[in-house]
Amino acid sequence: MQTTQIKNICDIRGVPYPCGVKFRRLIVTGPPGSGKTTLITKLRGWPEEGYLDLSQKAWWLDRVLTYRPREVHLGFPFEGHADAHGVFDREWLESPAEPDLEHIQVPSAPRWFWPRDWRRYFLFDFQLPPAEIIFESREERKTRGTHPVDIDLTLDIVRRQVEVFETVANYLHQQGLRVIVRRSFQGAPHYFA
Repeated sequence: MQTTQIKNICDIRGVPYPCGVKFRRLIVTGPPGSGKTTLITKLRGWPEEGYLDLSQKAWWLDRVLTYRPREVHLGFPFEGHADAHGVFDREWLESPAEPDLEHIQVPSAPRWFWPRDWRRYFLFDFQLPPAEIIFESREERKTRGTHPVDIDLTLDIVRRQVEVFETVANYLHQQGLRVIVRRSFQGAPHYFA
């Protein structure tokens, strides 16, 4: 996916963000091992990981988003799967499929009786370093035995996980949600071109 580095940058607790971003509206996400926890720790955000199913009706009102900034694992609807899954769920790992973008719920445009524009309210910070870098990091992490998602790890699985997140990030951007992408651990933020 083609991205462009954001030029108008401000600092939030040592992390570069586009100017005008509000601290309490940050949602940090990405595949396992992409640096989400490290980034949310540096931001001094909410320490516990959350899970957010993007196929769920009105996910933007989910209680998991009460505490922000927050690291969130995203659940996606996948083609051929009845339920949404994370890219670390056994169901998806055994039968990896493309995300079913038509079943991702997107907030509607604001109306006079609902003045908040949920499409522009949050900023999704997608951590998407190259799959090879994530794989190396997860291989090293696997030796410590701290993350069960690293057990049956292959470079192909990591590549597919990154591709799913790239596809969904681009889709959310196209639907009018605010999305940035980082191509390296705690790197500069990018927009989709």
